[in-house]
Amino acid sequence: MQIPPKTRPRLFLVDAYALIYRSYFAFIKRPLMNAAGENTSAPFGFTRFLLDIREQFEPDYLAVVFDAGDSFRDQEYPEYKATREKMPDDLRHSLGRIRQIVEAFNDPVVELDGYEADDVIGTLARQA
Repeated sequence: MQIPPKTRPRLFLVDAYALIYRSYFAFIKRPLMNAAGENTSAPFGFTRFLLDIREQFEPDYLAVVFDAGDSFRDQEYPEYKATREKMPDDLRHSLGRIRQIVEAFNDPVVELDGYEADDVIGTLARQA
């Protein structure tokens, strides 16, 4: 991939749950497991992505955006995401570790009650 020359500061806003799910399901047929038998696919993929972004694009700013509970869409339309399957338990258990990874990178975490990450990202991108 050809990276355009850096002519102004680069901002990367990461949709945490989109990346977490993508990382988890990328290894669904052969999950990565640690010595304790815990599925580490999502933490591994999440970390790899953050490292790759830094190496390839050298962002000046990077923040990780998490969904914060139910959104206004859930209140307006109760069937919103009603057909979506429940988060797998082994993925849910890795969420704390992923937050520790973000903290270790010293990346800001953005969460706004009532809004999904993509809503927050769209708003911040427009303001940038």
